[in-house]
Amino acid sequence: MSTAPVVGWDDVAAVAPDGLALVDGSGRFVQLNTAAVALCGGNAESALIGTQSPFELAEASTASQVGLLEDRSDEQVAHWTPVGGAQREFAYRARRLSADSSLIVVSFRDVTDEWHRHRRIAAIARTSIGLASEGSLGATLDAVAQQIVRTDGLAGVQILILDSTGHELRLLGSAGLRHWNVFLDRLLECRDRGARLCMLDAIREARSVVVPHRWTEISADPAWEPLHDYLGELSWDHFVSVPLLVRGRAEGVLNAYFAPDQEINGRTLEFLAAMAEQAALAVDYATLLQREREGARRDERQRLARDLHDSIVQQVFSIGMQANAAGVLGARGGQVPAHAVQRFAHEVGALSQTVLADLRAMVHELRPSSFSRLGLEEAVRALLRSTENRTGLACKMSFAKNLDALGPELAEDVYRITAEAIHNVVKHAEASTVAVRLVLRDHTLAATVSDDGIGLVTAAPESGPEEPPGSSESGGHGYGLITMRERAERWGGTLSIRSRSRRGTMVRAVIPLPVQLPEPVETEPSTETTAPHAVPL
Repeated sequence: MSTAPVVGWDDVAAVAPDGLALVDGSGRFVQLNTAAVALCGGNAESALIGTQSPFELAEASTASQVGLLEDRSDEQVAHWTPVGGAQREFAYRARRLSADSSLIVVSFRDVTDEWHRHRRIAAIARTSIGLASEGSLGATLDAVAQQIVRTDGLAGVQILILDSTGHELRLLGSAGLRHWNVFLDRLLECRDRGARLCMLDAIREARSVVVPHRWTEISADPAWEPLHDYLGELSWDHFVSVPLLVRGRAEGVLNAYFAPDQEINGRTLEFLAAMAEQAALAVDYATLLQREREGARRDERQRLARDLHDSIVQQVFSIGMQANAAGVLGARGGQVPAHAVQRFAHEVGALSQTVLADLRAMVHELRPSSFSRLGLEEAVRALLRSTENRTGLACKMSFAKNLDALGPELAEDVYRITAEAIHNVVKHAEASTVAVRLVLRDHTLAATVSDDGIGLVTAAPESGPEEPPGSSESGGHGYGLITMRERAERWGGTLSIRSRSRRGTMVRAVIPLPVQLPEPVETEPSTETTAPHAVPL
Protein backbone atom coordinates (compact mmCIF):
# COMPACT_ATOMS: atom_id res chain seq x y z
CA MET A 1 0.00 0.00 0.00
CA SER A 2 1.52 3.34 -0.99
CA THR A 3 0.82 6.71 0.51
CA ALA A 4 1.39 10.14 -0.93
CA PRO A 5 4.26 12.14 0.68
CA VAL A 6 3.18 14.60 3.33
CA VAL A 7 5.35 17.37 1.82
CA GLY A 8 7.49 17.66 -1.24
CA TRP A 9 11.27 17.21 -1.05
CA ASP A 10 11.74 20.76 -2.28
CA ASP A 11 9.99 21.99 0.85
CA VAL A 12 12.19 19.73 3.02
CA ALA A 13 15.40 20.96 1.39
CA ALA A 14 14.33 24.58 1.78
CA VAL A 15 14.16 24.31 5.60
CA ALA A 16 17.00 21.78 6.16
CA PRO A 17 19.44 23.09 8.81
CA ASP A 18 22.49 21.94 6.83
CA GLY A 19 23.52 23.33 3.49
CA LEU A 20 22.45 21.31 0.45
CA ALA A 21 23.92 22.10 -2.93
CA LEU A 22 23.70 20.57 -6.39
CA VAL A 23 27.06 20.78 -8.18
CA ASP A 24 27.93 19.91 -11.77
CA GLY A 25 30.90 17.83 -12.94
CA SER A 26 33.21 20.86 -13.08
CA GLY A 27 32.43 21.78 -9.48
CA ARG A 28 30.14 24.74 -10.14
CA PHE A 29 27.00 25.46 -8.16
CA VAL A 30 23.77 24.54 -9.95
CA GLN A 31 21.26 24.82 -7.12
CA LEU A 32 21.42 25.67 -3.38
CA ASN A 33 18.96 25.58 -0.51
CA THR A 34 18.45 28.49 1.87
CA ALA A 35 20.97 27.19 4.45
CA ALA A 36 23.63 26.74 1.76
CA VAL A 37 23.19 30.32 0.54
CA ALA A 38 23.54 31.60 4.12
CA LEU A 39 26.61 29.48 4.82
CA CYS A 40 28.31 30.75 1.67
CA GLY A 41 27.59 34.34 2.65
CA GLY A 42 25.40 35.06 -0.34
CA ASN A 43 22.33 37.27 -0.43
CA ALA A 44 20.54 35.20 -3.04
CA GLU A 45 20.86 31.81 -4.71
CA SER A 46 21.19 33.46 -8.11
CA ALA A 47 24.42 35.18 -7.04
CA LEU A 48 26.07 31.81 -6.38
CA ILE A 49 24.77 29.70 -9.26
CA GLY A 50 27.53 29.18 -11.81
CA THR A 51 30.35 30.07 -9.39
CA GLN A 52 33.03 27.56 -8.42
CA SER A 53 32.25 25.61 -5.28
CA PRO A 54 35.01 24.79 -2.73
CA PHE A 55 34.29 21.06 -2.74
CA GLU A 56 36.73 18.42 -4.00
CA LEU A 57 34.58 16.04 -6.02
CA ALA A 58 37.14 13.62 -7.48
CA GLU A 59 36.17 9.99 -7.26
CA ALA A 60 39.41 9.30 -5.36
CA SER A 61 38.51 11.76 -2.63
CA THR A 62 37.76 9.69 0.42
CA ALA A 63 37.85 10.39 4.12
CA SER A 64 41.17 9.36 5.65
CA GLN A 65 41.75 7.50 8.87
CA VAL A 66 42.35 9.81 11.81
CA GLY A 67 44.11 9.46 15.12
CA LEU A 68 42.73 10.11 18.57
CA LEU A 69 44.21 13.60 18.79
CA GLU A 70 43.68 14.58 15.15
CA ASP A 71 41.45 17.58 14.56
CA ARG A 72 39.52 16.22 11.55
CA SER A 73 36.36 14.15 11.54
CA ASP A 74 35.54 11.42 9.02
CA GLU A 75 34.02 14.09 6.75
CA GLN A 76 35.98 15.90 4.09
CA VAL A 77 36.87 19.52 4.64
CA ALA A 78 36.69 22.53 2.34
CA HIS A 79 37.65 26.17 2.87
CA TRP A 80 35.43 29.00 1.67
CA THR A 81 36.04 32.73 1.86
CA PRO A 82 32.87 34.77 1.22
CA VAL A 83 33.15 38.20 -0.31
CA GLY A 84 34.21 40.62 2.42
CA GLY A 85 34.29 37.90 5.07
CA ALA A 86 36.70 35.65 6.95
CA GLN A 87 37.63 32.17 5.77
CA ARG A 88 35.27 29.42 6.93
CA GLU A 89 35.68 25.64 7.16
CA PHE A 90 32.97 23.38 5.77
CA ALA A 91 32.64 19.69 6.59
CA TYR A 92 30.85 17.92 3.76
CA ARG A 93 29.77 14.66 2.14
CA ALA A 94 29.02 14.24 -1.56
CA ARG A 95 26.93 11.71 -3.53
CA ARG A 96 26.12 11.46 -7.26
CA LEU A 97 22.52 11.66 -8.36
CA SER A 98 21.25 8.29 -9.57
CA ALA A 99 18.96 10.01 -12.04
CA ASP A 100 21.77 12.15 -13.54
CA SER A 101 25.35 11.01 -12.82
CA SER A 102 26.74 14.34 -14.05
CA LEU A 103 25.29 16.09 -10.99
CA ILE A 104 26.46 15.72 -7.42
CA VAL A 105 24.56 16.47 -4.21
CA VAL A 106 26.68 17.98 -1.44
CA SER A 107 25.56 18.20 2.18
CA PHE A 108 27.74 20.58 4.22
CA ARG A 109 27.90 22.51 7.48
CA ASP A 110 30.09 25.22 9.01
CA VAL A 111 32.57 23.66 11.48
CA THR A 112 34.96 26.60 11.82
CA ASP A 113 34.37 27.23 15.54
CA GLU A 114 33.84 23.57 16.40
CA TRP A 115 37.07 22.38 14.81
CA HIS A 116 38.96 25.35 16.20
CA ARG A 117 37.88 24.19 19.65
CA HIS A 118 38.95 20.62 18.81
CA ARG A 119 42.35 21.87 17.67
CA ARG A 120 42.79 23.73 20.93
CA ILE A 121 41.96 20.62 22.94
CA ALA A 122 44.33 18.55 20.79
CA ALA A 123 47.07 21.16 21.24
CA ILE A 124 46.71 21.00 25.03
CA ALA A 125 46.77 17.19 24.90
CA ARG A 126 49.84 17.12 22.64
CA THR A 127 51.62 19.58 24.90
CA SER A 128 50.82 17.44 27.95
CA ILE A 129 52.25 14.41 26.17
CA GLY A 130 55.30 16.40 25.12
CA LEU A 131 56.06 17.34 28.72
CA ALA A 132 56.73 13.68 29.44
CA SER A 133 59.40 13.44 26.75
CA GLU A 134 63.04 14.02 27.54
CA GLY A 135 64.32 17.33 26.26
CA SER A 136 65.65 20.66 27.42
CA LEU A 137 63.29 23.20 28.95
CA GLY A 138 63.98 25.55 26.05
CA ALA A 139 62.95 22.93 23.49
CA THR A 140 59.79 22.14 25.48
CA LEU A 141 58.74 25.78 25.75
CA ASP A 142 59.49 26.32 22.06
CA ALA A 143 57.11 23.43 21.32
CA VAL A 144 54.41 24.99 23.53
CA ALA A 145 54.78 28.33 21.72
CA GLN A 146 54.63 26.62 18.32
CA GLN A 147 51.47 24.73 19.29
CA ILE A 148 49.76 28.00 20.24
CA VAL A 149 50.76 29.76 17.01
CA ARG A 150 49.80 26.79 14.87
CA THR A 151 46.44 26.25 16.62
CA ASP A 152 45.16 29.82 16.90
CA GLY A 153 47.07 31.42 14.03
CA LEU A 154 48.67 34.04 16.25
CA ALA A 155 51.40 36.29 14.90
CA GLY A 156 53.85 35.23 17.61
CA VAL A 157 54.33 33.89 21.13
CA GLN A 158 57.11 34.34 23.69
CA ILE A 159 57.59 32.43 26.94
CA LEU A 160 59.85 33.99 29.58
CA ILE A 161 60.70 32.48 32.95
CA LEU A 162 62.11 33.81 36.20
CA ASP A 163 65.31 32.48 37.72
CA SER A 164 65.43 30.85 41.16
CA THR A 165 65.73 34.27 42.87
CA GLY A 166 62.59 35.59 41.17
CA HIS A 167 64.41 38.74 40.05
CA GLU A 168 65.75 37.90 36.58
CA LEU A 169 63.91 37.02 33.37
CA ARG A 170 65.09 34.62 30.67
CA LEU A 171 63.51 34.16 27.23
CA LEU A 172 63.34 30.38 26.72
CA GLY A 173 60.51 29.74 24.25
CA SER A 174 59.22 31.54 21.17
CA ALA A 175 57.43 31.04 17.87
CA GLY A 176 56.73 33.45 15.05
CA LEU A 177 59.43 35.89 16.18
CA ARG A 178 63.01 35.91 14.95
CA HIS A 179 65.57 34.71 17.49
CA TRP A 180 67.50 37.76 18.70
CA ASN A 181 70.06 37.43 21.49
CA VAL A 182 69.79 41.08 22.55
CA PHE A 183 65.97 41.22 22.74
CA LEU A 184 65.91 41.39 26.53
CA ASP A 185 68.69 43.95 26.52
CA ARG A 186 66.69 46.17 24.18
CA LEU A 187 63.59 45.59 26.28
CA LEU A 188 65.47 46.89 29.32
CA GLU A 189 66.55 49.90 27.30
CA CYS A 190 62.90 50.62 26.45
CA ARG A 191 61.98 50.35 30.13
CA ASP A 192 64.77 52.76 31.08
CA ARG A 193 63.41 55.20 28.48
CA GLY A 194 60.03 55.13 30.23
CA ALA A 195 58.20 52.34 28.38
CA ARG A 196 55.73 50.34 30.43
CA LEU A 197 56.22 46.57 30.31
CA CYS A 198 52.77 45.05 30.70
CA MET A 199 54.20 41.57 31.27
CA LEU A 200 55.69 42.80 34.56
CA ASP A 201 52.15 43.61 35.72
CA ALA A 202 51.09 40.08 34.80
CA ILE A 203 53.98 38.64 36.85
CA ARG A 204 53.65 40.91 39.88
CA GLU A 205 49.86 40.71 40.10
CA ALA A 206 49.56 37.06 38.94
CA ARG A 207 46.80 37.95 36.48
CA SER A 208 46.37 38.00 32.73
CA VAL A 209 46.65 41.38 31.01
CA VAL A 210 44.95 42.17 27.71
CA VAL A 211 46.04 45.28 25.79
CA PRO A 212 43.96 46.12 22.70
CA HIS A 213 45.82 47.72 19.77
CA ARG A 214 49.14 47.40 21.56
CA TRP A 215 51.24 47.67 18.39
CA THR A 216 49.57 50.98 17.54
CA GLU A 217 50.63 52.29 20.96
CA ILE A 218 54.18 50.91 20.77
CA SER A 219 54.85 52.09 17.22
CA ALA A 220 53.84 55.63 18.18
CA ASP A 221 55.81 55.70 21.45
CA PRO A 222 59.44 56.92 21.15
CA ALA A 223 60.30 55.05 24.36
CA TRP A 224 59.92 51.80 22.38
CA GLU A 225 62.22 52.95 19.57
CA PRO A 226 64.93 50.29 20.29
CA LEU A 227 62.37 47.58 19.49
CA HIS A 228 60.39 49.26 16.71
CA ASP A 229 62.20 47.48 13.88
CA TYR A 230 62.18 44.07 15.59
CA LEU A 231 58.52 44.11 16.64
CA GLY A 232 57.62 45.69 13.30
CA GLU A 233 58.73 42.50 11.55
CA LEU A 234 55.49 40.93 12.84
CA SER A 235 52.06 41.72 11.52
CA TRP A 236 50.17 42.09 14.82
CA ASP A 237 47.80 44.29 16.78
CA HIS A 238 46.48 43.15 20.20
CA PHE A 239 48.68 41.81 23.01
CA VAL A 240 47.97 39.40 25.87
CA SER A 241 50.32 38.53 28.74
CA VAL A 242 49.47 35.45 30.84
CA PRO A 243 51.45 34.54 33.99
CA LEU A 244 52.89 31.05 34.45
CA LEU A 245 51.57 30.13 37.89
CA VAL A 246 53.21 27.42 39.99
CA ARG A 247 51.53 26.84 43.36
CA GLY A 248 50.06 30.33 43.24
CA ARG A 249 53.35 32.07 42.41
CA ALA A 250 54.23 33.55 39.02
CA GLU A 251 57.30 31.77 37.65
CA GLY A 252 57.23 33.43 34.24
CA VAL A 253 54.95 34.84 31.59
CA LEU A 254 53.48 33.90 28.21
CA ASN A 255 53.21 36.80 25.75
CA ALA A 256 50.80 36.43 22.82
CA TYR A 257 50.88 38.73 19.78
CA PHE A 258 47.58 38.66 17.86
CA ALA A 259 47.37 39.07 14.12
CA PRO A 260 45.32 42.02 12.83
CA ASP A 261 41.55 41.43 12.86
CA GLN A 262 41.91 38.50 15.29
CA GLU A 263 39.37 38.71 18.10
CA ILE A 264 40.13 38.12 21.77
CA ASN A 265 37.26 36.48 23.59
CA GLY A 266 36.72 34.32 26.65
CA ARG A 267 37.56 31.09 24.85
CA THR A 268 40.79 32.59 23.52
CA LEU A 269 41.91 33.61 27.00
CA GLU A 270 40.85 30.24 28.38
CA PHE A 271 43.02 28.48 25.78
CA LEU A 272 46.02 30.72 26.49
CA ALA A 273 45.60 30.13 30.23
CA ALA A 274 45.53 26.36 29.65
CA MET A 275 48.69 26.48 27.54
CA ALA A 276 50.36 28.77 30.11
CA GLU A 277 49.51 26.15 32.73
CA GLN A 278 51.24 23.51 30.59
CA ALA A 279 54.29 25.76 30.27
CA ALA A 280 54.27 26.34 34.04
CA LEU A 281 54.23 22.58 34.63
CA ALA A 282 57.26 22.23 32.37
CA VAL A 283 59.09 24.99 34.27
CA ASP A 284 58.20 23.45 37.62
CA TYR A 285 59.28 19.99 36.51
CA ALA A 286 62.57 21.31 35.12
CA THR A 287 63.22 23.27 38.32
CA LEU A 288 62.59 20.28 40.56
CA LEU A 289 64.68 18.04 38.33
CA GLN A 290 67.51 20.57 38.26
CA ARG A 291 67.49 20.86 42.04
CA GLU A 292 67.54 17.11 42.42
CA ARG A 293 70.40 16.73 39.96
CA GLU A 294 72.39 19.56 41.51
CA GLY A 295 71.91 18.10 44.98
CA ALA A 296 73.04 14.66 43.82
CA ARG A 297 76.03 16.14 41.98
CA ARG A 298 77.00 18.27 44.97
CA ASP A 299 76.82 15.36 47.39
CA GLU A 300 78.79 13.12 45.04
CA ARG A 301 81.46 15.73 44.39
CA GLN A 302 81.90 16.40 48.07
CA ARG A 303 82.14 12.69 48.82
CA LEU A 304 84.68 12.11 46.05
CA ALA A 305 86.72 15.14 47.07
CA ARG A 306 86.78 13.98 50.69
CA ASP A 307 87.69 10.40 49.78
CA LEU A 308 90.42 11.46 47.38
CA HIS A 309 91.95 13.85 49.85
CA ASP A 310 91.75 11.58 52.90
CA SER A 311 93.00 8.40 51.25
CA ILE A 312 94.66 8.44 47.83
CA VAL A 313 96.36 11.83 48.10
CA GLN A 314 97.73 10.98 51.55
CA GLN A 315 99.02 7.62 50.34
CA VAL A 316 100.71 9.04 47.28
CA PHE A 317 102.28 11.72 49.43
CA SER A 318 103.70 8.96 51.64
CA ILE A 319 105.19 7.30 48.58
CA GLY A 320 106.95 10.54 47.78
CA MET A 321 108.31 10.76 51.31
CA GLN A 322 109.59 7.19 51.11
CA ALA A 323 111.24 7.93 47.79
CA ASN A 324 113.00 10.92 49.35
CA ALA A 325 114.16 8.77 52.25
CA ALA A 326 115.47 6.14 49.87
CA GLY A 327 117.33 8.84 48.01
CA VAL A 328 118.96 10.05 51.21
CA LEU A 329 119.91 6.49 52.10
CA GLY A 330 121.41 5.85 48.71
CA ALA A 331 123.39 9.08 48.89
CA ARG A 332 125.25 7.81 51.99
CA GLY A 333 126.86 4.91 50.10
CA GLY A 334 127.17 1.56 51.79
CA GLN A 335 126.05 -1.85 50.63
CA VAL A 336 123.13 -0.52 48.56
CA PRO A 337 124.38 0.92 45.28
CA ALA A 338 123.86 4.62 45.44
CA HIS A 339 122.93 5.03 41.80
CA ALA A 340 120.21 2.39 42.05
CA VAL A 341 118.63 4.02 45.07
CA GLN A 342 118.87 7.46 43.51
CA ARG A 343 117.28 6.23 40.29
CA PHE A 344 114.47 4.64 42.30
CA ALA A 345 113.97 7.82 44.28
CA HIS A 346 113.85 9.93 41.12
CA GLU A 347 111.34 7.69 39.38
CA VAL A 348 109.04 7.27 42.37
CA GLY A 349 109.25 10.96 43.21
CA ALA A 350 108.43 12.03 39.65
CA LEU A 351 105.53 9.58 39.53
CA SER A 352 104.15 10.73 42.85
CA GLN A 353 104.34 14.38 41.82
CA THR A 354 102.47 13.64 38.59
CA VAL A 355 99.78 11.67 40.41
CA LEU A 356 99.45 14.35 43.09
CA ALA A 357 99.02 17.10 40.50
CA ASP A 358 96.43 15.04 38.66
CA LEU A 359 94.47 14.19 41.79
CA ARG A 360 94.58 17.74 43.08
CA ALA A 361 93.13 18.88 39.76
CA MET A 362 90.35 16.32 40.16
CA VAL A 363 89.61 17.54 43.68
CA HIS A 364 89.60 21.14 42.41
CA GLU A 365 87.21 20.27 39.58
CA LEU A 366 84.89 18.19 41.74
CA ARG A 367 84.61 20.72 44.56
CA PRO A 368 81.32 22.54 43.80
CA SER A 369 82.21 25.71 45.68
CA SER A 370 85.46 26.50 43.83
CA PHE A 371 84.01 29.10 41.50
CA SER A 372 81.89 30.65 44.25
CA ARG A 373 84.99 31.10 46.40
CA LEU A 374 87.26 32.32 43.63
CA GLY A 375 84.89 33.92 41.16
CA LEU A 376 84.41 32.72 37.59
CA GLU A 377 87.58 34.28 36.17
CA GLU A 378 89.90 33.02 38.92
CA ALA A 379 88.28 29.57 38.87
CA VAL A 380 88.94 29.24 35.13
CA ARG A 381 92.49 30.57 35.58
CA ALA A 382 93.14 27.98 38.29
CA LEU A 383 91.76 25.24 36.05
CA LEU A 384 94.03 26.31 33.18
CA ARG A 385 97.11 26.50 35.43
CA SER A 386 96.35 23.01 36.71
CA THR A 387 95.91 21.78 33.14
CA GLU A 388 99.27 23.25 32.14
CA ASN A 389 101.01 21.60 35.09
CA ARG A 390 99.44 18.22 34.46
CA THR A 391 99.66 18.00 30.69
CA GLY A 392 102.24 20.49 29.43
CA LEU A 393 99.52 22.01 27.24
CA ALA A 394 100.10 25.72 26.55
CA CYS A 395 97.05 27.61 27.80
CA LYS A 396 96.06 31.09 26.58
CA MET A 397 93.27 33.03 28.20
CA SER A 398 91.31 36.25 27.70
CA PHE A 399 88.61 37.49 30.06
CA ALA A 400 86.10 40.32 29.90
CA LYS A 401 85.70 42.71 32.80
CA ASN A 402 82.90 42.29 35.35
CA LEU A 403 82.63 38.52 34.96
CA ASP A 404 82.28 38.24 38.72
CA ALA A 405 78.99 40.16 38.44
CA LEU A 406 77.36 37.05 36.95
CA GLY A 407 74.94 35.18 39.20
CA PRO A 408 76.31 32.05 40.91
CA GLU A 409 74.12 29.61 38.94
CA LEU A 410 75.05 31.09 35.57
CA ALA A 411 78.73 31.30 36.61
CA GLU A 412 78.73 27.61 37.53
CA ASP A 413 77.20 26.60 34.20
CA VAL A 414 79.72 28.69 32.24
CA TYR A 415 82.56 27.19 34.30
CA ARG A 416 81.29 23.63 33.70
CA ILE A 417 80.93 24.24 29.95
CA THR A 418 84.48 25.61 29.82
CA ALA A 419 85.88 22.78 31.96
CA GLU A 420 84.21 20.09 29.83
CA ALA A 421 85.55 21.67 26.63
CA ILE A 422 89.08 21.78 28.07
CA HIS A 423 88.75 18.16 29.22
CA ASN A 424 87.82 17.15 25.66
CA VAL A 425 90.88 18.97 24.30
CA VAL A 426 93.17 17.10 26.73
CA LYS A 427 91.51 13.75 26.06
CA HIS A 428 90.97 13.81 22.29
CA ALA A 429 92.56 16.73 20.46
CA GLU A 430 96.30 15.90 20.63
CA ALA A 431 96.78 19.66 20.73
CA SER A 432 99.74 21.74 21.87
CA THR A 433 97.74 24.89 22.67
CA VAL A 434 94.28 25.68 24.00
CA ALA A 435 92.77 29.18 24.15
CA VAL A 436 89.87 30.27 26.37
CA ARG A 437 87.97 33.54 25.82
CA LEU A 438 85.09 34.84 27.91
CA VAL A 439 83.56 37.94 26.30
CA LEU A 440 80.68 40.19 27.38
CA ARG A 441 79.04 42.23 24.63
CA ASP A 442 75.50 43.60 24.15
CA HIS A 443 74.23 41.92 27.32
CA THR A 444 75.43 38.56 25.95
CA LEU A 445 78.17 36.27 27.24
CA ALA A 446 80.26 34.32 24.72
CA ALA A 447 82.54 31.55 26.02
CA THR A 448 84.96 30.09 23.45
CA VAL A 449 87.43 27.22 23.85
CA SER A 450 89.64 26.55 20.80
CA ASP A 451 92.63 24.32 20.16
CA ASP A 452 95.17 23.52 17.43
CA GLY A 453 94.64 19.78 17.54
CA ILE A 454 93.72 17.14 15.00
CA GLY A 455 90.06 18.14 14.82
CA LEU A 456 86.94 16.08 15.37
CA VAL A 457 86.85 14.72 11.81
CA THR A 458 90.20 13.02 12.27
CA ALA A 459 89.54 12.07 15.87
CA ALA A 460 86.05 10.69 15.28
CA PRO A 461 87.01 7.01 14.96
CA GLU A 462 88.76 7.17 18.33
CA SER A 463 86.52 9.59 20.22
CA GLY A 464 83.53 7.32 20.48
CA PRO A 465 80.05 8.85 20.50
CA GLU A 466 81.20 12.39 21.13
CA GLU A 467 80.97 13.29 17.42
CA PRO A 468 79.53 11.55 14.36
CA PRO A 469 82.19 10.55 11.85
CA GLY A 470 82.68 13.03 9.05
CA SER A 471 80.96 15.90 10.83
CA SER A 472 82.62 19.31 10.74
CA GLU A 473 79.93 21.07 12.75
CA SER A 474 78.38 18.76 15.25
CA GLY A 475 75.19 18.91 17.21
CA GLY A 476 76.93 17.03 20.03
CA HIS A 477 75.86 13.40 20.49
CA GLY A 478 78.19 12.43 23.37
CA TYR A 479 77.12 12.76 26.98
CA GLY A 480 79.64 15.54 27.68
CA LEU A 481 78.54 17.64 24.71
CA ILE A 482 74.86 17.04 25.48
CA THR A 483 75.44 18.25 29.03
CA MET A 484 77.22 21.36 27.72
CA ARG A 485 74.35 22.11 25.36
CA GLU A 486 71.77 21.62 28.13
CA ARG A 487 73.65 24.05 30.37
CA ALA A 488 73.64 26.71 27.60
CA GLU A 489 69.98 26.14 26.68
CA ARG A 490 68.99 26.43 30.34
CA TRP A 491 69.68 30.17 29.97
CA GLY A 492 68.20 30.51 26.48
CA GLY A 493 71.64 30.23 24.88
CA THR A 494 73.19 28.11 22.15
CA LEU A 495 76.23 25.86 21.82
CA SER A 496 78.06 25.43 18.52
CA ILE A 497 81.05 23.26 17.64
CA ARG A 498 83.24 23.81 14.58
CA SER A 499 86.10 21.56 13.60
CA ARG A 500 88.39 21.07 10.62
CA SER A 501 90.67 18.13 10.09
CA ARG A 502 94.17 18.88 11.41
CA ARG A 503 93.17 22.49 12.04
CA GLY A 504 91.67 22.24 15.50
CA THR A 505 88.26 22.60 17.08
CA MET A 506 86.29 25.54 18.47
CA VAL A 507 83.50 25.19 21.04
CA ARG A 508 81.42 28.35 21.49
CA ALA A 509 78.58 28.98 23.95
CA VAL A 510 76.52 32.16 23.50
CA ILE A 511 74.25 33.00 26.42
CA PRO A 512 72.00 36.09 26.72
CA LEU A 513 72.31 37.45 30.25
CA PRO A 514 69.18 37.41 32.43
CA VAL A 515 67.29 40.66 32.81
CA GLN A 516 67.10 42.18 36.27
CA LEU A 517 63.50 42.95 37.17
CA PRO A 518 62.79 46.40 38.63
CA GLU A 519 61.55 46.74 42.17
CA PRO A 520 57.74 47.04 42.42
CA VAL A 521 56.56 50.64 42.35
CA GLU A 522 53.20 52.20 42.91
CA THR A 523 51.45 52.95 39.61
CA GLU A 524 48.23 54.54 38.55
CA PRO A 525 45.25 52.16 38.26
CA SER A 526 45.49 50.20 35.02
CA THR A 527 43.03 50.87 32.24
CA GLU A 528 43.90 47.59 30.55
CA THR A 529 41.41 44.78 30.29
CA THR A 530 42.07 41.83 32.62
CA ALA A 531 41.17 38.25 31.97
CA PRO A 532 38.28 37.91 34.47
CA HIS A 533 36.55 40.88 32.88
CA ALA A 534 37.63 40.32 29.26
CA VAL A 535 35.02 40.83 26.58
CA PRO A 536 35.15 40.27 22.81
CA LEU A 537 36.85 43.19 21.11
